[in-house]
Amino acid sequence: MLHFLGATAQVLHAGLSNLLAYLAAHVLLCLLPAFFIAGGMAALLPKEAVTRLLGRNTPKLIAYPAAAAAASLLAVCSCTIVPLFAGIHKKGAGLGPAITFLFFAPAANILALAYTGTIMGPELAIARLVLSLTFGVGIGLLMALLFRRDDLAHDLATDDPFAVQGQGTQRPALAFVMLWVLLLLAGTLKIDFLTSSWTQFDLAIAAAPRWQARLDGWFPYAADRGEEGVSLQGVVLLCLLAAMGVCSWRGLEHVSDGVTAWTRAAAGTVAATLLLATLAIRAGPTGLQVGVTGRSLAVLTAMLAIAAVARWGLSARQLRDWLWESWHFVKQIILLLMAGVFAVGMIRAVVRPEWIEMAAGSNTLAGNLAGVAFGVFMYFPTLVEVPVAKMFLDLGTHPGPLLAYLMADPKLSLQSILIVATVIGRKKAWTYVGLVAAFSTAAGLFYGAWHDGVSPLALAAGLAGILVALAALVAVASRRSPVPSQGG
Repeated sequence: MLHFLGATAQVLHAGLSNLLAYLAAHVLLCLLPAFFIAGGMAALLPKEAVTRLLGRNTPKLIAYPAAAAAASLLAVCSCTIVPLFAGIHKKGAGLGPAITFLFFAPAANILALAYTGTIMGPELAIARLVLSLTFGVGIGLLMALLFRRDDLAHDLATDDPFAVQGQGTQRPALAFVMLWVLLLLAGTLKIDFLTSSWTQFDLAIAAAPRWQARLDGWFPYAADRGEEGVSLQGVVLLCLLAAMGVCSWRGLEHVSDGVTAWTRAAAGTVAATLLLATLAIRAGPTGLQVGVTGRSLAVLTAMLAIAAVARWGLSARQLRDWLWESWHFVKQIILLLMAGVFAVGMIRAVVRPEWIEMAAGSNTLAGNLAGVAFGVFMYFPTLVEVPVAKMFLDLGTHPGPLLAYLMADPKLSLQSILIVATVIGRKKAWTYVGLVAAFSTAAGLFYGAWHDGVSPLALAAGLAGILVALAALVAVASRRSPVPSQGG
């Protein structure tokens, strides 16, 4: 009995540790801007701004490459991309292009591909790009085909936008949303200009090393298992995040009725939290070492520009509508996200990496499925999956299942599956999950076969056959579809 209680406590502690580390390290500079971008798209931009490139009636040769191109610029994980996906879907993007955007961004954005090539070689990076693009478009086309009736109904339902009819030119609104996109990029890109400290100073807090050592004991750091630990800076950020939640609940729930002191407090805590998250703070022998990074300057500049556009470019109603829509996305997503991250932490305490090593030592169907399953239940933050994959490669994992893992892990985390279901419904979400799992497994088998010496010509012919069959299926279904066009 005592052994069972001890094991249960250990699993619960692993879940809590994973949740706290995730909230401190990833929600702030990743998810917060994503929520505000999604709210801006829903409340400020006309439907045509999205459907011009990503609408269900946009030619496929334009919509799907546009979705992939937009996604390639965002170095974000599966959780951060969901609010952006929800925003473009709510604003009228076709289901197919929106799904391609959802698939491609975490799997094959520019930073992920560059990092994969640096750590594991250009061969794997090229395979990840080609197969992610091919299968991302394929999954989007299949989703649009399977749910074309729902897609039409959704398209018609978005013809009455939240707050943009009769407002004329939306240049300030577009600039406002794009500035939030720039803030997201400034907060997430891992380049020397942003991550390097430009200046540094010390805070003489003698107890800081002792406090950090205690945190390290409670929440240890283990990069190979995705355990990021909790720093003193993380504790302060968690406190600010809690304060932000209280202020937002009191100030944004009824913001359509007017701006209150709670609303201003919510804005203040958001700004303070984002800026604190950009600093490089470490516990040293004599106290805290605080580094002001390029990221700090970039985020501060973006925030000042956002404040200027909000002050002089948007009306009070537009700002209230934007805040309400952003808060709506937070309520829709954040609790499921926290539950999923907590569950992943508990699962991680039970699942052993050795299991995937044994199951994925050869390029078999079972081995590739094991790689996909490992990516779902052992979710690692964005880019962390690459060094983890390198570790498995060194331990004997076959390159085929390894690529299947790299295809699945950024897209099919447990928490993202739960959230996507709230956006498009359970039936569509689980169909998407099944397609991603199937295509990721196929990608692993293709790449593994190439690595084992199968003729590139034969593999290219097989891949071309899949594409031709998919294109024919979509073409035939489009001609025979009983679903009327939007203008019909």
